[in-house]
Amino acid sequence: MPATPPDTAITMIMTDAANKNPSGNGPALLRLMIWLSPSFPVGAYSYSHGLEWVVESGSVKDRIQLTDWIAAILCHAGGWSDAVLFAEAWRAADAGDVDRVAEFAELAEALAPGRERHLETMAQGEAFMKASAAWPDTISADVAVRCGRLAYPVAVAVKTAGHEIAMADALTAYLHAIAANLVSAAVRLVPLGQSDGLQALAALEPVILDVAARAGQAELDDIGGTGLASDIAAMKHETQYTRLFRS
Repeated sequence: MPATPPDTAITMIMTDAANKNPSGNGPALLRLMIWLSPSFPVGAYSYSHGLEWVVESGSVKDRIQLTDWIAAILCHAGGWSDAVLFAEAWRAADAGDVDRVAEFAELAEALAPGRERHLETMAQGEAFMKASAAWPDTISADVAVRCGRLAYPVAVAVKTAGHEIAMADALTAYLHAIAANLVSAAVRLVPLGQSDGLQALAALEPVILDVAARAGQAELDDIGGTGLASDIAAMKHETQYTRLFRS
């Protein structure tokens, strides 16, 4: 009996899985888990978003201070701006409006407040688009031709829209990935134990859900924040004497 070609076998498996999961949520969930996993090759582990300087300066010394710092970033600083841009870029990509996506991509890059923040968002966005090309879609390909490099939130937004992943789910997963990466950095920097890290993530759950819900309804005029300490920390990190992270 002839062997089934690998591509045909994979197609058969995917068809069977779709029949068993008619809601279509299976592939979307799997792709979100893969694309926003700590192991996905975007280099997230090498960035601390200025947290390394904050720990060095003594502003974050324990789990409570870490949780408050990350919550402030998500609610009032770069996390909020990224979330609003994510939502807007997702809607534009979902509508197939490549020119509109390009506008958000340009704005996302311009909003980076310093050299290291610019590196952080652009390098991760570029790596994400390159790695996620294993799951091709038309809108991502069109945006890549039109825009070239993309800031990280715009890259994830475009890719998830291109694969018909609900914006609310994608944005929530994106914000969780940001928080989880900062907690991971703090576990190494403070240092914190794994239990404290997990408690910090648990405490941040309602913050992540709230920011995702508000950003999903926000408009460009809602971009802005009061996270000056976070921006200054990222700039101070540029000249920090001993560094483990790139930002």
